[in-house]
Amino acid sequence: MMDGQARFPRQRSASQSDAIGPVRPVAGPPPVHEPGCALHHRLHASVDAADLVAVGAIRRRLRAALDRWGVPQLADTAELLASELVTNALVHTGHGAVFDAVLTPEQKLRIEVQDGTTRLPGRRQPGESATSGRGLLLVEALADDWGVQLRGDGKVTWFELAAA
Repeated sequence: MMDGQARFPRQRSASQSDAIGPVRPVAGPPPVHEPGCALHHRLHASVDAADLVAVGAIRRRLRAALDRWGVPQLADTAELLASELVTNALVHTGHGAVFDAVLTPEQKLRIEVQDGTTRLPGRRQPGESATSGRGLLLVEALADDWGVQLRGDGKVTWFELAAA
């Protein structure tokens, strides 16, 4: 089985910091999350299969969130790329999609779209008059980084944009 590295050379492998270690009990009260912490800079949405109308709602919610988070300069590119990934997940997999956007304390926006198939996306060479087939080309051209991660229940296609 192909792991995506050959087809998606910009994809990075999971690092040690991505690994989940053993769960240990924590003494004391649960941590308090301040309004500026990453937990308050997260947007999550689930989209039913073939619900292409929901793509517009995700774009609007994303733009509003980026404005609230103080990075409205990311909105145009983030909206375009997010709608491409969500649309690809809905059109090419026959499944729904799970959308997640997180703004890190370093002002890096990471958007992930999870779908229920392990079939890797493929770049196409659309003709000059084609009305589709440019989604991954746009992601590759406009994102600071992007990739695909296979998971047991499907895959996650992601991209990152830096605000600075």
